[in-house]
Amino acid sequence: MADGDRKNAATSTGKTVRRKNVTADQQAEIDAQRGESFTTRRPTVKALEDVLFQALPVLDHGFVRVVDYFGDDGAIVQAARVSYGKGTKKVSDDRNLIRYLMRHRHSTPFEMCEIKLHVKLPIFVARQWIRHRTANVNEYSARYSILDREFYVPVPSQLAKQSKSNRQGRGDTLEGSAAEEALSTIENLSAEAYSAYTRLLNEDQQGNVIDDKRDGLARELARMVVPTNFYTQWYWKIDLNNLFHFLSLRADAHAQYEIRVYADQIAALVEKWCPLAFEAFRDYRMTGVAVSGPGMQVIKRLLAGESVTQESSGLSKREWGELMQVLGREVT
Repeated sequence: MADGDRKNAATSTGKTVRRKNVTADQQAEIDAQRGESFTTRRPTVKALEDVLFQALPVLDHGFVRVVDYFGDDGAIVQAARVSYGKGTKKVSDDRNLIRYLMRHRHSTPFEMCEIKLHVKLPIFVARQWIRHRTANVNEYSARYSILDREFYVPVPSQLAKQSKSNRQGRGDTLEGSAAEEALSTIENLSAEAYSAYTRLLNEDQQGNVIDDKRDGLARELARMVVPTNFYTQWYWKIDLNNLFHFLSLRADAHAQYEIRVYADQIAALVEKWCPLAFEAFRDYRMTGVAVSGPGMQVIKRLLAGESVTQESSGLSKREWGELMQVLGREVT
């Protein structure tokens, strides 16, 4: 679990209460959904059923929860073989086929599986996330409803200086008075912005009129003063092939921390849902390495015992450095 996530408190009834990540109304809805069950002939996955509808906390106020899903490892195999019922009764055969599909980038069988998630996330994370245009999305509307007073404040370990080598990355951790000032500024400006928002609306968080002697600004206009660290919510439905592409970018160590923790949580759900497919994805995409043609020639020359330098490799300094890092060799 990420730094800053809040642990859940269990009641005497055994129900999990989210102190920071879901409202009382949301928790009541989740408990009601989890209290229902249905008889079905379609394949289900027990490991995912066990967490269905649960709000799994991310960051200080966010969460991810599975609302629905379709398909499993068997659906991938079935689609690949275009067969009736289950493609084979041998798990080892299914595993080998799925690994073959992943290894050779036969992607369409993975599109037979879909998942729908309910995600609560900071607006600036949502604006990164929406770049993945291969999903169906329906977002909370601040034109229709009043935003909650919930905004993301990083934990101290995630306050960092601007990286000197990466224009879109972080450098060393900010410490001392500079860190204290940054946190104070984020918290104070966020609180002031929400106060300005409700004043413009002339409504409080529950929709009650603040001053009956004046009119409020339309919700679609008042929302413009809300910073991007405030939380939004959406339903996000995507097939497994495109979800793997999302995870390959957002669960990567180079991804921004605030979106990576969501990707990590989703990756854990996918592992429960389609363990054979996730294993193949992890081995060939997450921990595997793509090497260019010239890079492969360098590897062959090194294996043959030839001394190869960056100048004689035909690779740029950057690609050479990346290849040497993959091979565990010191860059000279």
